[in-house]
Amino acid sequence: MLKLYIGNKNYSSWSMRPWVLLKQAGIPFQEVMVRFDSFDGDSAFKDTLRPISPVGRVPVLVDDGFAVWDTLAIAEYAAEKFPEKQLWPQQAKARARARSVCAEMHAGFTGLRSNCPMNIEAALPQAGAIVWRDKPEVRADVQRIVAMWTELLEQNKGPMLFGEFSIADAYFAPVCMRIKNYALPVPGHITDYIRRLCALPGVKAWIDEAQAEKTFVDFDEPYRTAR
Repeated sequence: MLKLYIGNKNYSSWSMRPWVLLKQAGIPFQEVMVRFDSFDGDSAFKDTLRPISPVGRVPVLVDDGFAVWDTLAIAEYAAEKFPEKQLWPQQAKARARARSVCAEMHAGFTGLRSNCPMNIEAALPQAGAIVWRDKPEVRADVQRIVAMWTELLEQNKGPMLFGEFSIADAYFAPVCMRIKNYALPVPGHITDYIRRLCALPGVKAWIDEAQAEKTFVDFDEPYRTAR
């Protein structure tokens, strides 16, 4: 069975992507939680991951002793190992577009990611309002996301970005968490997509488990001092 090493569900946006992908697609895997303590070289987190992955970060997918790290690489590996799950769109141009938007997420949207770190358990509308007012890079990132999702939903007739659930939806799930929990202003059809995505069993399972966590990680909490 596949083994997926992840970080805290409440905070780890990178871990959320492959976990949601595998869960929603019905691909069996064993979860290994490596909780955040610090990212220093001598931390328990690094000590656990160092023998598994040379980069010492989550997520890591292990298949019969073979480790795959980085979310895009994990997604591609799963798509090739389980072609019957159709994790990418089947039409060539749609598949290329899905890979393009995932790569855009992978390398970009740093304004949104740095100013609105994922925190599923917290409701942070006041912090979101201040960020929205003071951070033009966040407004620019959200504007691009709204334009992208609007085009994809219209072209592919929903309910997901490429019609049916795909790697792209799993990849943008943490963005949905940010928009929702920081109450960033988006049009109604974007809110509807976020609601549909959050209702998927694989996504809902991650959210439920994130909300049930009792760990407060101070370096992942720029806007709170306690739960």
